[in-house]
Amino acid sequence: MLVNAMTVDVEDYFQVSAFEPYISREQWDQLPHRVERNTNRILDLFSAQDIKATFFTLGWVAERYPDLVRRIVAEGHELASHGYAHVRVTQQTPVEFREDVTRTKALLEDLGGVAIQGYRAASYSIGASNLWALAELEQAGYRYSSSIYPIRHDLYGMPEAPRFAFQPDNAPALLEIPITTVTVFGKTFPCGGGGWFRLWPYGLSRWALRQVNRQDRQSGIFYFHPWEIDPEQPRQSGIHFKTRLRHYLNLNRMEERLQALLRDFHWDRMDRVFFKAGNP
Repeated sequence: MLVNAMTVDVEDYFQVSAFEPYISREQWDQLPHRVERNTNRILDLFSAQDIKATFFTLGWVAERYPDLVRRIVAEGHELASHGYAHVRVTQQTPVEFREDVTRTKALLEDLGGVAIQGYRAASYSIGASNLWALAELEQAGYRYSSSIYPIRHDLYGMPEAPRFAFQPDNAPALLEIPITTVTVFGKTFPCGGGGWFRLWPYGLSRWALRQVNRQDRQSGIFYFHPWEIDPEQPRQSGIHFKTRLRHYLNLNRMEERLQALLRDFHWDRMDRVFFKAGNP
């Protein structure tokens, strides 16, 4: 059986892109923080099943919770970059992006004491309009990116992108590893985690990932966020119905489904799955 890559996007509930119109970054430090508690819970779950994963971590979180970063590294997981403050790449100039990814890489390396090889853009915000970002990542010293989602979506997506890992023409030393999708009757559907995993019955998600492993003969990527295992998180008022549905749907079922997923497949870190060798 193929080994898949387990990944966590380490950000707090109030940092999601959908909440940008309602919660300013200036408010973040005044809100109740739950990311440390939730990420430690995830680390406990992984430890219980002897699973290693990649933690794409915001620099903003790392600065405030350095012991969390050190625990991630000490327990054998891969530490990777999610940018500093969850700013979508579509909202950045090349200069701003370069400063963001360089700053965050240096911060994580200083706190974790390990080389940072991987990057994931906030809300998968690298696509057809800003592929220049991949060249910037290569120049900044990253080895891979997992920032393109080859689907159609109202907030992100590059449906014409390859479904599996590829070397971009403008960044040949970088590997872009798109989020996992499954094809059904010639159409592409997401099956890499997040809100889709909470929306679909678990059996459907399991079938889709098995299709990728058995039919495509490819390793898949699964991603989720610490706030997704936290049904008791503070609820935001006055938000759009679609935003409310996407964020809060089936939070109470997420941990149970996650534990089943951990049992039903083989998992490891991004660097070891896609480069066949990582840090010990």
